[in-house]
Amino acid sequence: MNTNNRITKRDKKMLKQMFFRSLTVFAPFNYAKQGGSGFAYSIMPFLDEYYVNENDHKEALKRNIIWYNVTQNIGTFVMGLVASMEKENSQSKNFDVDSINAVKASLMGPLSGIGDTLFWGVLRVISAGIAIPFAQQGNPIAPIIFLLAYNIPSLITRWYLGNLGFTMGVKYISQIYESGLMSVLTKSASILGLIMLGAMTGNLVQFQSALKWNLGGDNVIVLQDVLDQIFKGIIPILFTLGCFYLLSKKKMNFTLLIILVIILGMSLSFLKIA
Repeated sequence: MNTNNRITKRDKKMLKQMFFRSLTVFAPFNYAKQGGSGFAYSIMPFLDEYYVNENDHKEALKRNIIWYNVTQNIGTFVMGLVASMEKENSQSKNFDVDSINAVKASLMGPLSGIGDTLFWGVLRVISAGIAIPFAQQGNPIAPIIFLLAYNIPSLITRWYLGNLGFTMGVKYISQIYESGLMSVLTKSASILGLIMLGAMTGNLVQFQSALKWNLGGDNVIVLQDVLDQIFKGIIPILFTLGCFYLLSKKKMNFTLLIILVIILGMSLSFLKIA
């Protein structure tokens, strides 16, 4: 593959723009795409630079506005990596464009696990521990101390990981393609994404039927027990697949689907079915 691995001054300028834009990544948060809109906005300077053709630019925007959720303190690594892959895609006709979202999806879970632990579980607690003694003394500088203790490491991490993601991408993507690892990585990322989807469905989609029938004496049929014997979690997974079908095949509006789900939940509760 003939590719230009040099990071230009323009690239460095766009990395700065990405850094500042990433501060708003979850400002347009919504349940359909989480931080997808903010992600697309953060890397838009790269897309504007690399895709002069209007159709290519539209496709790049569509590709990067999909569902995204990574701890924002370290999410710039993904942004930088995706930006470098978009650069490679704009320069090479043989680039597998599907690998961009595949790699992004594969990094969401592991990076969020690390980021949530370090920043929400550790740094935030330490920062609060430093600020609380000042607050107990009535010192008005306490909230400032907390904000500085938490945000200075966060901003430093955000800046360096964004640059690291971009430079690593530019340096190694061609080598990965030449070795054939990209196809393996894309396949692995797809499998990991399906595993994560299954785990999220099991943890987040809950259904507990309240229906039961007394057949006389101690003989009671509990519908939930019957369903669990058939396939544990069968209703949540069928419900999830049904929503996916409506969104992908029937092109149902996401907001309308949420309203229907709320109505369904209230109806099942009112009828004492679940």
